[in-house]
Amino acid sequence: MTGHVIDVHDLQKTFGERRVVNGLNLQVSRGEICGFLGANGSGKTTTIRMLCGLLVPDGGTGICLGMDILSQGPAIRRQTGYMTQRFSYYEDLTVRENLELVAGVYEMDDADAAVRDIIAGMSLGRYETQLAGHLSGGWKQRLALAACVLHRPKLLLLDEPTAGVDAQARREFWDLIHDMAGEGLTVLVTTHYMDEAERCNRIVYMADGRIVVQGTPDEVVRRAGLLVYEATGNAIDDAARRLRHLPGVEAAAVFGHALRVAGTDRARLEAAIAQAPACAWQEAEPRLEDVFIHQLAAREEAQ
Repeated sequence: MTGHVIDVHDLQKTFGERRVVNGLNLQVSRGEICGFLGANGSGKTTTIRMLCGLLVPDGGTGICLGMDILSQGPAIRRQTGYMTQRFSYYEDLTVRENLELVAGVYEMDDADAAVRDIIAGMSLGRYETQLAGHLSGGWKQRLALAACVLHRPKLLLLDEPTAGVDAQARREFWDLIHDMAGEGLTVLVTTHYMDEAERCNRIVYMADGRIVVQGTPDEVVRRAGLLVYEATGNAIDDAARRLRHLPGVEAAAVFGHALRVAGTDRARLEAAIAQAPACAWQEAEPRLEDVFIHQLAAREEAQ
């Protein structure tokens, strides 16, 4: 037994001939928001499903919420909320009816009070008699989150929870996550949005079933060793097209009126940007998105 909510070692999972998770070690503390990043197929979803006992590992050991992930999956799931990317509740039931159904599944004491409290806490009151299928994407996700935490779990697993919802809904969703984490709820979340990853206490980058880097967002950016130059000017689109094919340039992308170029070799990178003299260059701080693209490029090169 450790002081961690999650403490797993050398987790392995294979489907057919493909090793999806390969020797994964992970520790997560109470109240921590841990973000999982990585390309599609990197093992993120398989990992969180093993953590809550929905999948049994082929190898390795681990404790989740003080219980063995190999033998106590049902007990772990009783204390876990799991929200998938796709809305998985009944669209022909109202918001309240969906929550009442979940309360019944968990055989909750004083279910009426629990449903009433979660509707108020999630600001769902004006929609409680509306069919779930008529909600916008953002409110569907809020309903799904309410259903996941209705039974007051100790661990919340979120698999790309805000895919397809607008920016305001995503921000409000994350405000709710931080509020609950502040009360001691532990959260694991997979995401492809870099602004969401930056809101995590710690991020874990996975590739080919392994954790290749982890730490706070600032630590991950600092350890990547990336150099970034930024330019403005009238010719940045043409410059971006040319620079992407030059040695030393790992990425060249236009953001509004600015061009950002990234690489790890200063001499080669500076030699490349010297070939775009129409742009006014200055060194800039790397961002988490720069690191994410760098990791993807490194993975493709290794293959």
